[in-house]
Amino acid sequence: MMTSKKTAHRLGFKTGEAIVYPSHGVGHIQSIEEQEVAGFKLELFVISFEKDKMTLRVPTAKAASVGMRKLADTDIVSKALQTLCGRARVKRTMWSRRAQEYEAKINSGDLVSIAEVVRDLYRSEAQPEQSYSERQLYEAALDRVIRELAAVNRITDTEARKLVDQNLAKSPRNTGKAEATADADSDADSDDLQEEAA
Repeated sequence: MMTSKKTAHRLGFKTGEAIVYPSHGVGHIQSIEEQEVAGFKLELFVISFEKDKMTLRVPTAKAASVGMRKLADTDIVSKALQTLCGRARVKRTMWSRRAQEYEAKINSGDLVSIAEVVRDLYRSEAQPEQSYSERQLYEAALDRVIRELAAVNRITDTEARKLVDQNLAKSPRNTGKAEATADADSDADSDDLQEEAA
């Protein structure tokens, strides 16, 4: 197997650039390699995910079909931050079903969809504790949002976390309008249903 490294542009992506890979979040293109596999030449993006200590090789021809994309632009970032300020929308379906939907949103790589998961699963200190699986999904979504905000705005993860927290604090459930009861989720549901009916 022969490997040669190139520093180049492919499909609008270039080496050294931060990108988003849907199932892993923000990564950096280290290089574009050419490998020979079974007599065929294959061109690959070599992407590193520092936080996960992982390197991924993605065929350049498959980049679009796997959903690899450039970092979100400022309009998408501000839409994601506005989403965090919104009212949680929690469906009245079984948790396992909702968990699948949340996971699909996280792995979509779409910043606004991931922000919706953070908004819907966020719990202020006055609210009931999250279950372990809720907490896992919340942490995964929060991590993706923070890493992309940090990369787009060229700030630290800590600064990005503050930005997320500030926007979550503006959410209706945290401004004293929501009651801290075990039924907080179903209260939010009925409010949403009334809003939609209006």
